[in-house]
Amino acid sequence: MEPPSVSEPAGITTEERELAALRAGDEAAFLALVTRHHGAMVRVATTFVRSQAIAEEVVQETWVGVLRGLHLFEGRSSLKSWIFSILVNCAKARGLKEVRSVPMSSLGPEEEEDAPSVSPDRFRGDEDRWAGHWAEPPAPWPDARVESSELVALVAEALDTLPQAQRTVMSLRDVDGWDSGEVCALLGITEVNQRVLLHRARSKVRAFLEERLGREGLP
Repeated sequence: MEPPSVSEPAGITTEERELAALRAGDEAAFLALVTRHHGAMVRVATTFVRSQAIAEEVVQETWVGVLRGLHLFEGRSSLKSWIFSILVNCAKARGLKEVRSVPMSSLGPEEEEDAPSVSPDRFRGDEDRWAGHWAEPPAPWPDARVESSELVALVAEALDTLPQAQRTVMSLRDVDGWDSGEVCALLGITEVNQRVLLHRARSKVRAFLEERLGREGLP
């Protein structure tokens, strides 16, 4: 005779279920968590430290902190936000040791001379369904279509040219899919600052792509 099944309490969320598994030492649950967030964590860490290798070390340190602190997590924020707050603290501490850290409180719109590389009029406004997309697209690039792998590589190269604040915001929003509220909470910036940083970053990346792809098509 099979033992009776134990039903979960009504209304339990996916995150609560995941947290319970993590606290119970479920290795599969922890591996799934690492797989889901590792890439984004490395990208954020690289904005504070001088190399990919050190960023990886910061992420490993963060996961150790997560495991040690799970019993202290009170659920006042999402599990993801809590993990990334630990990451930012670890990365800032490592960055300070390298005399390279910029306090997150300094994240904000750059000076006026750091204007968008492409006119804002060329993009759709926030009220548009496709906010941030081209309203006035660039001229067709010479040559045939660019393969997606090449485009991804160019975007990564373009992101590396951005100031720290812009790179962090655009990576979180456009690469990792965070919403504006999550980004503002993590970085301690206002919604207005976040929008300015994101717009400037997108403008510069699009200008970089437009210039590079157009140039590569020339004889």
